[in-house]
Amino acid sequence: MITIIGAGMGGLTLASVLSKNGIPSIVYEADSSARSRHQGGMLDIHHDTGQAALQAAGLLDAFGRLTLEYGDAMRILDKAGTLRMTDDGNGLRPEIERGALRELLLSSLPAGVVHWNARVMEISSAGNEFRLTFADGSIAKTEVLIGADGAWSTVRPLLSDASPDYSGISYVEMRYPDADQRYPTAAALLGRGLMFALSDERGIIGHREPNGELCIYVALKVPSDWSEQPVSRATLLEHFSDWHADFHEILRASDGGLVSRPIRMLPVNHSWARSRGVTLLGDAAHLMSPFAGEGVNLAMIDGADLAKAIIAHPGDIESAIAAYEAVMFPRAHGKAAESAANLALAFQADSPQGMLELFASHGVAPPGRPPSALMD
Repeated sequence: MITIIGAGMGGLTLASVLSKNGIPSIVYEADSSARSRHQGGMLDIHHDTGQAALQAAGLLDAFGRLTLEYGDAMRILDKAGTLRMTDDGNGLRPEIERGALRELLLSSLPAGVVHWNARVMEISSAGNEFRLTFADGSIAKTEVLIGADGAWSTVRPLLSDASPDYSGISYVEMRYPDADQRYPTAAALLGRGLMFALSDERGIIGHREPNGELCIYVALKVPSDWSEQPVSRATLLEHFSDWHADFHEILRASDGGLVSRPIRMLPVNHSWARSRGVTLLGDAAHLMSPFAGEGVNLAMIDGADLAKAIIAHPGDIESAIAAYEAVMFPRAHGKAAESAANLALAFQADSPQGMLELFASHGVAPPGRPPSALMD
């Protein structure tokens, strides 16, 4: 039996592709149920990674029916509220709400595959076997263990001493339901999809969700202990005192509390020596900043690739894991480097200039100029 720790997108993709090919697995998840907490905001699913993984699971058509129209539209503003770049999107990276994607993956699994309220507290190994101890005191044993359990993985210490480091940037999450009616200024600034407002090493970043809600992140370059303290609207307004009044309106009012989310990363070239019967995928293997949009996409293609390797090596899990890691490591290292570089670009002193130049290199024009003008 293949044991997967974590019912996030990567672990569920692995279980789904295995199930589709008649290979059983068991997934242990700390959440008490599929709907015990809000799963987060929108995800852009890339053609060569996330969508390829969904294709392997036989879920790509169903995914297409759940995406947000115009969700990949994007605009970049500066602190004066000036629109510096706009793009209507091209459909290659359709957006889906995180909870909807998780539900889609769960729907593909037979009943009983996912064990909820199963938080792993300790893992030990003896011979060819792993012993899992759960929060309720129960114990399970397995010979094949996959860590798909995120940034603070309990499986990772079996393979690596690495742990996530603070990136220097912290987010504060704010939410705006029924935004077109209740928060029209925020809705107008965001447009139809994603907005980056960047200047002076700080930012206000937001996206639309299918239910008319906006999710906005206030991004600040602050010390590592900043997020451990209570955050107030007055504090945020101080950081953005010289920004346009429309941004002040966003900071003064939203629904619910302010949620701090420090951005953490594993080392860009994180890897480990091959160890019998165990490997990692997704954030457990290569946690990175969100500034390449790769986190969930890599987790899903990791899951699909590992499943394909297991299918291709029946009865030889060691060869399967080795083949998977040989593909996963270089791909993750490249995307982690890209993500780290983009994070630095977004929050440099002359932002948003670095981001504008990055998108210009991909043929995305500022307002009023055709893409071809940028390629001269």
